[in-house]
Amino acid sequence: MDLGLKGKVAVVTGSSRGIGKGIAEGLAAEGCRLVLCARGEEALAETAAELREGGTEVLDLALDITRKEDTLKLREQTLNTFDKIDILVNSAGSNKRGLFEATTDQDWRNIIDINLLCHGEISRLFIPAMKKQGSGVIIFISSIFGRESGGDTLSIYNSTKSAVISMAKVMAGELAVHGIRVNSVAPGSIRFPGSSWDKRCLADPQGMARFVEENLPIGRFGTVEEVADVVCFLASTKASLITGTCLNVDGGQSRSLI
Repeated sequence: MDLGLKGKVAVVTGSSRGIGKGIAEGLAAEGCRLVLCARGEEALAETAAELREGGTEVLDLALDITRKEDTLKLREQTLNTFDKIDILVNSAGSNKRGLFEATTDQDWRNIIDINLLCHGEISRLFIPAMKKQGSGVIIFISSIFGRESGGDTLSIYNSTKSAVISMAKVMAGELAVHGIRVNSVAPGSIRFPGSSWDKRCLADPQGMARFVEENLPIGRFGTVEEVADVVCFLASTKASLITGTCLNVDGGQSRSLI
């Protein structure tokens, strides 16, 4: 299926590894021109080089999106290089586990900043360009734990991922008149090399086998490619009627009804 993404300009945050990298690879395969950003300069450069070898036009920017000067740089260099933005994927994120009583104000500030506030700021910076061209797609990477409880020690993570879904829903209503669609994607347990699930599987294979049996109806962990495929679809004209939606990509793991 031709998703009609060839030549589109896509910005993907947190795109040096994991789900963000998988999304960048998926969009590249569809013919997008890419702007990649992440804090890890070496890993980001390696990802950019891999994509360029495949013929993708890439602008890679090693920066910290929690810093205002860096988000301004992201916007300016994107528009200076490509003169437009068609797709913004807010993928960067982090986590801080701990029983609620043991978490600190700084823990909350740090994770709210990287999981929520900076994505709102980047979106606000790019919305005027999307309005000017009369089209655009904004996608937030949330989590199924933004739609239901992730259990003990995840109070900060759950709160930020729920907030992302809520923000995307309101934005979708406000921006529809300008031809801009806004959606969120809620991955379940995704395993890739170096991920927290990968480390747990290597450290406790029997325990993780029980986890899969008890929690993942599909019988395995998800992959970054499976998340990327959904993002590419949502970014395309094939999803032209979809806005204000949060789409689970979890193999039946979540238990929420909506």
